[in-house]
Amino acid sequence: VQLQASGGGLVQAGGSLRLTCAASGRTFSIYYMAWFRQAPGKEREFVVAISRSGRATYYGDSVKSRFTISRGNAENTVFLQMNSLKPEDTALYYCAATRAITIQVDGMDHWGKGTQVTVSS
Repeated sequence: VQLQASGGGLVQAGGSLRLTCAASGRTFSIYYMAWFRQAPGKEREFVVAISRSGRATYYGDSVKSRFTISRGNAENTVFLQMNSLKPEDTALYYCAATRAITIQVDGMDHWGKGTQVTVSS
């Protein structure tokens, strides 16, 4: 599966953005999907994951109650709604797909190119 993330941009603190990850291929529904982010000089960080059906989600502590992940298997898409953005959310955001139940960077099977999110104070 090939992944393409979009929707990043520049926003003021407290604002919102919606990221989209579009997947190619007919096997999208067999993958758990996740978002990661990487700020300059830092390691890639887990943000959120969603199950194959979309009924289960798992959030990193730093984004709980502010970010919401969802997916549309018919459309081969995953969305990340980001509200109440903070300057520390500034990073390159990546979507990833895995057939395993994992949130580890090295457990992902496929990665998309990142989309930049910049939050100004």
